[in-house]
Amino acid sequence: MRTLISTAFISLDGVVEGPGGEPGYRNSGWTFKGVEFLPEAFEIKGREQKEAAAILLGRTSYEAFSPVWPDMEDFADYKAMPKYVVSTTLTEDDLVSNWGETTILRSLDEVAALKETEGGPIIVHGSAALNRALSDAGLIDRYHLLVFPLLLGAGKRLFSATDKDAQKLKLVEHEAYANGLQKNVFDVVR
Repeated sequence: MRTLISTAFISLDGVVEGPGGEPGYRNSGWTFKGVEFLPEAFEIKGREQKEAAAILLGRTSYEAFSPVWPDMEDFADYKAMPKYVVSTTLTEDDLVSNWGETTILRSLDEVAALKETEGGPIIVHGSAALNRALSDAGLIDRYHLLVFPLLLGAGKRLFSATDKDAQKLKLVEHEAYANGLQKNVFDVVR
């Protein structure tokens, strides 16, 4: 079974919306406004590209990343990697042609079936709504969180507000950095 890893820039109060400057969100760009850049705090992002074998995205994140990431040197390792987009509305005509193989999945059952295939880890970037649905369905195996020392209040959250049984996590890697960022890697305990 393949490991499904959720990776996120997240505020201390759980917001993941608009970290890179996406329009339409009050606090857009919060990952670089007023937070000193320390390369060592972002080491995990490069490691993710080397360790992942596929990318899983929701429609909204695919539509945000696909026009930009294929030509960015920072994300070069993702270009050749298979991509999967969970969407009930996207069509093949909506997919970009310069980002490698992309498959549209129509349901969480198809994500569960993908996890049963051979291959390395599948990484989920962005995709707040998809992350919540994957978590509720018990499909996430690991979280890679870069926690920013900010309280953003309103905004899309990584974690579901669904009333459910507690889900135990095991901290397997952590570090705090001089700029206040914290790296927390959690395995989901089954």
